[in-house]
Amino acid sequence: MIISIASVPLPVDETLEIKKSRFCPPDGGNGKRISIVTGIHGDELEGQLVCFQMAKKIRENPEHLLGTVDLYPALNPMGLDSITRGIPGFDLDMNRIFPGTRDGSFTEYIAMQIVEDLVGSDLCLDIHASNIYLTELPQIRINELHKDKLVPLAMESNVDFVWVHGANTVLESTLAHSMNSLGVPTLVAEMGVGMRLTPSYASQLTEGIFHLMQKLHIWRGEKISVKKPVFSEGPEEVCYINAPVSGIFLKKQDHGSKVYLGDEVGSILNPFTGEVMEQITAPCTGLLFTIREYPVVDEGSLIARILKQEDG
Repeated sequence: MIISIASVPLPVDETLEIKKSRFCPPDGGNGKRISIVTGIHGDELEGQLVCFQMAKKIRENPEHLLGTVDLYPALNPMGLDSITRGIPGFDLDMNRIFPGTRDGSFTEYIAMQIVEDLVGSDLCLDIHASNIYLTELPQIRINELHKDKLVPLAMESNVDFVWVHGANTVLESTLAHSMNSLGVPTLVAEMGVGMRLTPSYASQLTEGIFHLMQKLHIWRGEKISVKKPVFSEGPEEVCYINAPVSGIFLKKQDHGSKVYLGDEVGSILNPFTGEVMEQITAPCTGLLFTIREYPVVDEGSLIARILKQEDG
């Protein structure tokens, strides 16, 4: 069933509603609940396909459902409608206003209603895509403040990479930080590219979610095998490559590949003169988990991220 979980009036006799799709076993189940949220950023669409695949599989196999599954495909519906990252008309990143407040602005009130509805979940997964400039391997990002609780779950989620990163004050206003602080284990998934769908990544993460549901006794059926992700903890383990000059970036490597120190990652071109302005080489050996897809770069633009690994 589809349920409205947040509602506020808009200026011209209209109402903004945020909805979820709830799936429950006929007998009420065992009381366990998983929540899948996406669409906080309106230009990130990968989670839409995950929600579709999950709903389809549950609908086709209702006898395997033991608990409750809540799907929240569009936490920022106006952003999705307009394909804008933030909330249109407010120039505001929705993932910087949680946990919200009942007495705050329009956006803070919506955030508060979302948080209240998610409380009680045994696990929450917040699905994001990259922006339109970069593409990312499927990964789980975890703030070090919550790593003890979240890393074991992340390692079972069928992603390629689990990245524990340092605390940052801006993260205190994200949905994930708010939910983890309220006792709801919340993983942040990042994958693919902005404004596009990557079906293979959606299927990979969907399988990981059903595997986690089996672990939580929310789903039964054929056992699902998941890959063991690469694990990283500590900022010194990741190399960043930024554009040394402005121009057109032509990549040589695909994300997910192993690169070695000195390998060519790509080049920055000058279309006016036909010159190669810079050859971009790998500053370390490791897993190329982020690569630039949008070719126009300014000096300082992020081109790639590499997880350092030993030779071999």
